[in-house]
Amino acid sequence: MASAMLNGAENLTLIGGINPKRLGFIGSDFHGRHFSKMGLVSCSRTSKGRTFLPKCSASAPRPASQPRFIQHKKEAFWFYRFLSIVYDHIINPGHWTEDMREDALEPADLSDRNMIVVDVGGGTGFTTLGIVKRVDAKNVTILDQSPHQLAKAKQKEPLKECKIIEGDAEDLPFPTDYADRYVSAGSIEYWPDPQRGIKEAYRVLKLGGKACVIGPVYPTFWLSQFFADAWMLFPKEEEYLEWFKKAGFKDIKLKRIGPKWYRGVRRHGLIMGCSVTGVKPASGDSPLQLGPTAEDVTKPGNPLVFFMRFLLGAMAATYFVIIPIYMWLKDQIVPKGQPI
Repeated sequence: MASAMLNGAENLTLIGGINPKRLGFIGSDFHGRHFSKMGLVSCSRTSKGRTFLPKCSASAPRPASQPRFIQHKKEAFWFYRFLSIVYDHIINPGHWTEDMREDALEPADLSDRNMIVVDVGGGTGFTTLGIVKRVDAKNVTILDQSPHQLAKAKQKEPLKECKIIEGDAEDLPFPTDYADRYVSAGSIEYWPDPQRGIKEAYRVLKLGGKACVIGPVYPTFWLSQFFADAWMLFPKEEEYLEWFKKAGFKDIKLKRIGPKWYRGVRRHGLIMGCSVTGVKPASGDSPLQLGPTAEDVTKPGNPLVFFMRFLLGAMAATYFVIIPIYMWLKDQIVPKGQPI
């Protein structure tokens, strides 16, 4: 019964509701199998993934007020206060492996060791370890709002020369036209206003600089959708592309990633499911104009409401700890070459 619930329907893997004359492309796996055409999409095959080049956009921005339980900076702060203890040893092995990291960073084109790179939402520094393989650590800045996560990053020997600072992804403490590369992995899901964060990525980059945002993708299976909506933001692929386009980026591409033992299955969503890149075409700030911030972190809240939201969000997160274990077991049991 549990297996049937988690398997879902293999044919229900396309994201619907997209005008066929506009953007739409989601298929069942990142190796290119079982893809149905839902609109104009240009794509090119890569060695480890599939890169999408959007022709146009179609999605409306997801409101910050959507009733997710871990959707505010304060909730994310306390969530990682405890998660930081086991993040590298329990969470990463199931969702963000070294192979996935290398695959996701490839489109960022970290081709010069003298590049100035900002790793926004860098947390424990797991993604930064991949960056400093390509760029001198002294040129890399790790930014995160969680001092507990950053404390773990400071303990990693390869990151000793990195600048490590606390900060807000939606209000970066860097000057305009500062960095050659902007990288953010596993952070966007906690941003109250993702569009504002992408706009900031544009601002801090130099002319010709490239942003690389790595994050979750929304499930297509109903039970996984329920827990995803309860926990945090799982953007749809076209939402990433829309945010990049509105911020002013050009040459926008999306590369699908995922754990090897998933065999390309994406119906349950992925904590790290895509790597989206875009190039800054002009100096200065983003042409996008936004109103006031979506969240006032200084505003006092109701402690009881906060606790209940935090508790329910953590319970929903548990589902996504179980999923990679379930998929690993299926990978061990189901013969290779057969769908799981």
